[in-house]
Amino acid sequence: MAMVSEFLGQLSLNIGGQDPLFPTVVPAPDFDPDKDAARIETAIKTKGVDEQTIIDVLTKRTYAQRREIAFAYERRAKKDMISALKGALSGSLETVILGLMKSTAQFDASEIKASIKGLGTDEETLIEILCSRSNDELVEIKKVYKELFKKELDKDVAGDTSGNFAKLLLALVQVRRSSKFWHCLRIFPHRSVPHLQKVFQKYKSYSPYDMQESIVKEVKGDLQTSFLVLVQCFENKQLYFAKRLNEAMKSKGAKEKMVTRIIVSRCEVDLRKICSEYKSCFGQSLQQTIMEHTKGDYQKVLLGLCGPGQ
Repeated sequence: MAMVSEFLGQLSLNIGGQDPLFPTVVPAPDFDPDKDAARIETAIKTKGVDEQTIIDVLTKRTYAQRREIAFAYERRAKKDMISALKGALSGSLETVILGLMKSTAQFDASEIKASIKGLGTDEETLIEILCSRSNDELVEIKKVYKELFKKELDKDVAGDTSGNFAKLLLALVQVRRSSKFWHCLRIFPHRSVPHLQKVFQKYKSYSPYDMQESIVKEVKGDLQTSFLVLVQCFENKQLYFAKRLNEAMKSKGAKEKMVTRIIVSRCEVDLRKICSEYKSCFGQSLQQTIMEHTKGDYQKVLLGLCGPGQ
């Protein structure tokens, strides 16, 4: 596995730095939290609940601004806004709105926790989050995870996964800001995957397609999926998410959970670029696909977060 370590070490994944931001949700100009809190309170009290106003306000404010609205709401209504929203909303809209009331790191930490609690582990969610986040993001997720759940993320991950897959996830979780990714991956014994040293002797000249083909031939299961996500995110992280969204919405019984997770977690990070990559790859806007494959308030809140079609 030594050559895989070096091969993936070359990817670096912006481990030591901050990725550029391409958000669709940006700070609202002329922001007035008291005014917004009053609108939210009226919307919740309206007979049948005015979901559209809640969507209009909260999808056009950043997390920092939503927090200010929540504080203003509590001063005004003498009750917690998140609890009020939870009581007023239901279904997919509730899931998205409550997700927006968390920071990106809090949301990621909560998704990881949900993926490993109870019977069975949701490996797909674990792989998507841990293999696509930068080092800075992972450091923040670890910190927030401990604050929220009073447990260490690496211990929870270790308790719910096994083998080389577990070792890879732990290497990602435990990486420090200044680390090189290949240092972490040296935990793998060479004997665990035969022939990889020979396969990757010429990795520097490989195209991303060749890299992925080699991984598919030499590695199996969740470890294979993880390596593929790492390569795809290094090559073009936003295209990776665009493809995930397309797969989720066009598969039988649309994978709503995946759509929600990606759009909520990326709206203040790089969703604008994801939308651009989506249109380039699939020939229509992400917004158009959302309109074709979702409906009702869930559709409205997703479109609110994505912004106007490009």
